[in-house]
This record gives sequence, C-alpha cells and structure tokens, in this order.
Amino acid sequence: MATEMVMILVGFSTAFALTFLAAFIWAVKSGQFKDNTTPALRILVDDKE
Repeated sequence: MATEMVMILVGFSTAFALTFLAAFIWAVKSGQFKDNTTPALRILVDDKE
C-alpha cells in the first residue's frame, strides 16, 4: 500500500514538473525574457502625463 502511494506521488510530481518545464520553454520561445535592460531602467524614467 505504501509503495503504491509513493509511486502515485512520484507520478504526480513528475507530471507537475514537466508542466512547469513546458511553460518555461514556451515563455523562453515566445520572447518573455528578451528585454533585460528596460525593467531595471524603468524606475529612473518619469511617467508621461
């Protein structure tokens, strides 16, 4: 019984990790991380009214 529960939990955690890996790969391929400079400099620029 305990080994069956461990195998189920390993399966769920593997599926969970693969889901987040797929989301990360999608984010990288869609260009979410391309602009590394602007967020750091955005605080220094005044907002236009």
